[in-house]
Formats: sequence, C-alpha cells, structure tokens
Amino acid sequence: MDYQAIIDKYYPEDDDLKRLLLLHSRQVADKCLALCEKHPELALDNTFVEEAAMLHDIGIRWCHAPSIFCVGDQHYIRHGLIGGELLRQEGLPRHAQVCERHTGTGLTKEQIVSQQLPLPAENYTPVTLEEQLICYADKFFSKSKPERVLTVEQAAQSLEKFGQDGVEKFLQWAEMFE
Repeated sequence: MDYQAIIDKYYPEDDDLKRLLLLHSRQVADKCLALCEKHPELALDNTFVEEAAMLHDIGIRWCHAPSIFCVGDQHYIRHGLIGGELLRQEGLPRHAQVCERHTGTGLTKEQIVSQQLPLPAENYTPVTLEEQLICYADKFFSKSKPERVLTVEQAAQSLEKFGQDGVEKFLQWAEMFE
C-alpha cells in the first residue's frame, strides 16, 4: 500500500498543513518503528505500523484548528472519525481503526456521553498492540510544537487533564513498549 499516494490524494497542495502532517506522522512512525525493533518478542506488523502511523491524522484537513493550518468546519476531536471514513473508502479498514482509536489514549462511549463530545456514542479505544503502539507514540509529538519531543513523564502529565484512567493506560504502555 502506498500511503504517500493516499496523503497526496487528500492533500494535493504542498502547503504548511501538508508539511506539518507529514512531519508529525513521520515522527510518530519513526518512534513506532524504533519500538518495534526494540521489541521483536511482540511480533508487531512493522509494515502496517508504519502505514497506519503515517495515515493516523489524515482527517485533520476538515477540522477547525487554525493554529496548525486546519481551516475546516468540523470540531478537531472528529479528525480520527473523518480519517477512518476516508481510509474505509480506500479499502483500509485496519488503518481506519487506528485513526478512530488514537485520540488521547482512546475514548470510551461513557466519556463521549458524559463529556458531550461531538462523536457517535461508541468505544474508540485501541485494541490491537499495533493500535496501542501508534496511540502511545503519538503522545510524544505535538503538531503545535513539532520541534519538541516529550518524555514519558511529560506525555503522561499532558494526559492528566483528561483523567487518571488515561494516564494509567499510557504508563502501562510505557512499561510494555519502552
């Protein structure tokens, strides 16, 4: 599968948004691949991990986040759902699930309902090791400060505002992947 062709299809212009998407996605993919190499015992699908990491944020273009060049009309929290829809249309259901399940440390139906998030009331939590790895690696890199790489402690701290459950899940991933 040629992930670059898919990115080019939805981001045809060589503009700030595409450059930021590619930079962030490459940062996440490279961290994932380094962790795959470090943990051969996990038998992760390296090819899938790279492809899915490169495509995990494909839906940001349609969201409203001007500070990172996104000038769409959708709430930013919907970027995973939008990306999932795009990748299903491309015939990539496993990749679509990564898009949908990478926000925070995953979103539960209960969180969506209790916080009145603009998402269908379903579970969007990483299930496979590959999904968990990509979700984990994504937390080290911010699109608003792409030059900065967080430590495990800093990434965990950045999740505190969303509740202790997510922090604990992230720290469990850190034990498994680092």
